[in-house]
Amino acid sequence: MDNAIRFLLDGEVIAIDAPDPTGTLLDLLRYRMRRTGTKEGCAEGDCGACTVALGSLDGETVRWRAVNACILFLPMLDGKALMTVESLSKGGTLHPVQQALADGYGSQCGFCTPGFVMSLYARSIAAEGTEDVPVGDVLAGNLCRCTGYGPILAVGEAHPPASTAADPAIVAALKDLRRAEPLSLRHPERTAFVPRTSDELSTFVAANPDARIVAGATDVGLWVTKQLREIDSLVFVGDVADLKAVEETPEGLGLGANVRYSEARASLARLHPDLGELVRRIGGLQVRNAGTIGGNIANGSPIGDMPPALIALGASVTLRHGEARRTLPLADFFLAYRKQDRVPGEWIERIDIPRPAPETLVRIVKLSKRFDSDISSLCAAFVLPIVDGTIGEARVAFGGMAGIPSRAPVCEAALSGRPWSAETLDAAAHALREDFTPLDDLRGSSEYRLAAAGNLLRRLWHEQAGVADLAHV
Repeated sequence: MDNAIRFLLDGEVIAIDAPDPTGTLLDLLRYRMRRTGTKEGCAEGDCGACTVALGSLDGETVRWRAVNACILFLPMLDGKALMTVESLSKGGTLHPVQQALADGYGSQCGFCTPGFVMSLYARSIAAEGTEDVPVGDVLAGNLCRCTGYGPILAVGEAHPPASTAADPAIVAALKDLRRAEPLSLRHPERTAFVPRTSDELSTFVAANPDARIVAGATDVGLWVTKQLREIDSLVFVGDVADLKAVEETPEGLGLGANVRYSEARASLARLHPDLGELVRRIGGLQVRNAGTIGGNIANGSPIGDMPPALIALGASVTLRHGEARRTLPLADFFLAYRKQDRVPGEWIERIDIPRPAPETLVRIVKLSKRFDSDISSLCAAFVLPIVDGTIGEARVAFGGMAGIPSRAPVCEAALSGRPWSAETLDAAAHALREDFTPLDDLRGSSEYRLAAAGNLLRRLWHEQAGVADLAHV
């Protein structure tokens, strides 16, 4: 049986036999392939110095996306096309983006420059997540300690996205790399399985419930690079195509668990603009190009940004174990810190989000020390039906206020059936102290979180200027 991954690098097939499934693309490039233009700045997907372009076959074309090499595990390369900063200059001639950065003084110490080049290159070819997006958002996942952002942003504005035809040779080569069977890797210290379908995934996980499921590795990658954890058995689900469905209906939005944030953003924004704005602030574009909504939910972090919003909107998750499926409210999925209503061998298959009624006030707010690429101090979501000046059944959820993302039942009771008024919202703000006793940590004290959460409720009234008819808000 095959025990190697295969990918394209500048059109050439590269085969790595018996790779360590937790080995990173960054280490492969720098230490084995001597492509040292890709830099290690943070090893946690935050600074963008290791940005590369990864291409996947999509019919008769190739979909490119900028990703962080530092937390991309080697099995995630299988069957893909790869470009590094060395790929752009041909015969000693710089790519136009590189030349523009040089001419426009867009590089100072130069350490971050390759990452900026790759992000700007990805934008120039209209790669995933860059279309109809300001250049500042595209570059939010690239940090420059010399603070040379002005010239870099100017170069980006001068090279807007442009659709480009896929190279037929790359398309043909990627077709040749497609596998007829799932990939099973055996390394002396660990194993990995790369299924192609949800049926293959479910069968394997039911038989191997201790295997670690990896989607984008935006969190699991840090377990390896920062915590030096050993993971014996892994399942990589990024290539399971039938978990990538995005279904918009009059009733709401259905998402396969494998849908990446960058793939879901437009649909989420159409469901409600605040959801699109929330996704805009989840990591940098490289993180959104790797991380999945299902993976974020399954990870169960109390400060994950998406769960509070989905809980308040009444989302549900469908879990699968073998051929058996069950659906439950997302609010009931989280039980305690890092503990969920999920039996061994069970995994998230789908997320369904109801569409808010027209007369419903929806507000989703993330508070963090930095606007871009920062973890929440707290994330709040308010869903308030208001008819004839009275609040209906309120749904309020928070992240960062407890060991799990959760609703605020006492606060909700203080809102539901009450007049839409400043007094009602002030009473609900005080009620939050009965719902939560937040922890003190580096992102904020308990008192700060309670005060901020209450003030977000009070702000709802001032934002609406006392308007009770929300049909046109």
